[in-house]
Amino acid sequence: MTVPLTVDARAHGLAGDGTTNDQPALQELVDTLGRACAADGRPRTIRVPAGLYVIRDAPTLWRSGVSLIGAGRGATCFALSNPGARNTPVPLAWFTAAQHGAGPDHHLADLTFAHFEIDASGVWTQEYDPLAKGLGLQYVLRGRFTDLYVHDSAATGFGCDFLQDTVVEGVTAQRCGRQDPGEKMGGAGIGIGIGGWGMTERLTLTACTALGNGTNGIFVELQEGKWPPPRGIRITACHAEDNRFGISDWGADGLLVTSSTMIGNHWAGFDVSSQGTAGVAGRGGIVTGCVIDGNVRDGIGFGNSPGPYSFRGNRISANGRHGYWQHNLAGGEQHPATDLVLESNDIRDNGLDGIRLDAPLRESAFSGNRVRNNGRRSAPAASGGGQGVRHGLLSLTDEHADWLPDAHRGKELTVGDRTALVMSNTGTTLALAPSRPGARSAWPGDTPPAAGTPYRLTGAPVLRAGLTAAAGVTRHHLLGNRFWDDQRPGTQTQTHALWITDAASWSGGRISGNDFTGNAVAATRFDTEPDGVSWRENER
Repeated sequence: MTVPLTVDARAHGLAGDGTTNDQPALQELVDTLGRACAADGRPRTIRVPAGLYVIRDAPTLWRSGVSLIGAGRGATCFALSNPGARNTPVPLAWFTAAQHGAGPDHHLADLTFAHFEIDASGVWTQEYDPLAKGLGLQYVLRGRFTDLYVHDSAATGFGCDFLQDTVVEGVTAQRCGRQDPGEKMGGAGIGIGIGGWGMTERLTLTACTALGNGTNGIFVELQEGKWPPPRGIRITACHAEDNRFGISDWGADGLLVTSSTMIGNHWAGFDVSSQGTAGVAGRGGIVTGCVIDGNVRDGIGFGNSPGPYSFRGNRISANGRHGYWQHNLAGGEQHPATDLVLESNDIRDNGLDGIRLDAPLRESAFSGNRVRNNGRRSAPAASGGGQGVRHGLLSLTDEHADWLPDAHRGKELTVGDRTALVMSNTGTTLALAPSRPGARSAWPGDTPPAAGTPYRLTGAPVLRAGLTAAAGVTRHHLLGNRFWDDQRPGTQTQTHALWITDAASWSGGRISGNDFTGNAVAATRFDTEPDGVSWRENER
């Protein structure tokens, strides 16, 4: 029998009525089309009309050359559940190395997944299982994933690894990783394992959105045992909001991140570190033209990387702690990062230091940056309670307060035995961060404290500089930057342009052509004097 190149799912047994288990019929159809493609080399397409298609108790093993095309987000929805198989993860489609022997010589090719929704809220496993994804395919060649809405998965929403000559575009992943406490493998909105094809993986992610996911919004992660880190991966015009980390590079070589927004994430807007399964941080990457704003802690967190890495032309603003934080996690690479570049960035209005170096750096350059009005977390400790104090889901109001705007940014708020983090404040109201990604409230249990319950706010550090060095800095070039605070007199918060702490050393290199004038206390503070540095034409 001749198998058509395009088939209608309804004509081949799928009901789409929201009740019938459509998984057996889908599996039979995928197998039939897969065998036909293997026989004649011509890919097939399943067209899925509008409807609610239940995929219950078993994932569908996918076949090469089989595409799945719906009628649009919301119109065609696959509802995943496992009520009869609580220990079985149920992605819509899977094909993996561990379960199915996937590899470079046994891969999926020439397939498209497009124009449908995956509702994974019905899948629960007794223990967290990283395979409980929305989509879980490995080793895909010439794939295209477009216009997908994946939400409420127990683990990663779009969790496909080793994607060669592949485009992921217009994918929205929301509230994924709901069984992940935040520190397990997976649990991301869009998580892509890399390293399976060798030195180059030609992959583009574009116009994707990740909201309220348990770990990363979007990340690429070198898989354990894979080496060297691959080149060829690009992330462009994406949006990551309210995730644990916005966008992360956990092991690529030369990752390009451009024209993306990373806002309101809980730990960092952009992260480079050794947190991935291989314990390898990214290197050689370029981040440019991005808005990294209003993240609860840091704008950029960078560490465990040998370098190089470049951050050019980004806005890094209004983050709760540091704009850029250099630090190394235990267990990862601890050697100094080399050839790090911060160039022409706008680094402003962050809670503490604009740039903070808590890990060593060598042969690097910071040039042409505008670093201003940082150290916003300047208010002393505060407390209150009783009449006039109201606690909302994401706010605290004290009618008797008179706070400097945003002077509590990033602080810890304590109410009874509960804590929350402040994102911003007006004279009388604190805006609070959600207690976890995707939460509706700053408070565990989503119930705010009773009106009048006493509260306490922590104090602020005395020194908050544009650039603080608290580690070894060797042969660094600090050229043509401007560090200043242009808030009205008496409200300036960036105490110094450059602070070298007593835990730091700064040797060799050049500091020239910088404007250090206009800070709240002084231009510079050297608890450790720089050694062997060429100092020229700096305004103080």
